[in-house]
Amino acid sequence: MEQTHAAHAFATLGHPGRLAVFRLLMRFAPRGVRPTEIARALGLKANTLSHHLSDLTDCGLVAMRREGRSLFYSVDLAVAEALLGYLALDLGRARPDLLSPLPTSRETTMRDTGYHVLFICSGNSARSIFAEALLRDLGGDKFVAHSAGTRPGSQLNPFALDVLARNGHDVGAMRSKHLSEFQEDGAPVMDFVFTVCDTAAAEECPPWPGQPITGHWGLPDPVKAEGTDAEKALAFARTYGGLRRRIEAFAALPVASLDRLTLQTRVDRIDADALTKD
Repeated sequence: MEQTHAAHAFATLGHPGRLAVFRLLMRFAPRGVRPTEIARALGLKANTLSHHLSDLTDCGLVAMRREGRSLFYSVDLAVAEALLGYLALDLGRARPDLLSPLPTSRETTMRDTGYHVLFICSGNSARSIFAEALLRDLGGDKFVAHSAGTRPGSQLNPFALDVLARNGHDVGAMRSKHLSEFQEDGAPVMDFVFTVCDTAAAEECPPWPGQPITGHWGLPDPVKAEGTDAEKALAFARTYGGLRRRIEAFAALPVASLDRLTLQTRVDRIDADALTKD
């Protein structure tokens, strides 16, 4: 990245509001986010957000695309990579004392079993519970599946439990868990962390120890479905199906043979492919 371009990008991110928007978009990457969702998550007025997005787009850090009447904003990962490379290699002169905490793109996890995977949702009542049960039963001993919610006091949804039982999953030991349970001393170090709802992705969360591979597989919340019990059950079944497609593809990844860069790309691809079928 050229110095003038880097200076423009750093100046743009130097504003707290623009930095907050960019950080939010990074949590959804590579997916795009509607402006209304960004404004709601960050508590920004529409005109203020419009200015921030315009500035981020002008400097190339954020791209915009239109789908019908909706606009979606997403991080341009290639530009973000170039900016980080400039910071580490040009400004930082690639000093090992600065770069040593960062895993290289060619680093692998060096094992072939027992990867800890955490699925996060707002309530841990349906979507993340689906994901935990699916990976537990489809992933074998290759993965150790966990799930948690960002909202305290949640309970397992009976429609979700019914869908799991009808699909042959043992629900006897399943329980709703708060995210703090996995942030305490002694908690397992996660190799993968996925958000499966937009609310959880939009919320602030400290970086995870060990720098796990992350992904966002946001699906509609079946708990919000209205209508008859049959219509609600159908919404839960559709969400289960969407997560099953993603989990099946994820469980099939040859994790031990992939470097981190390839693994992140393959994880992102899973969601993009599944979106065409949801």
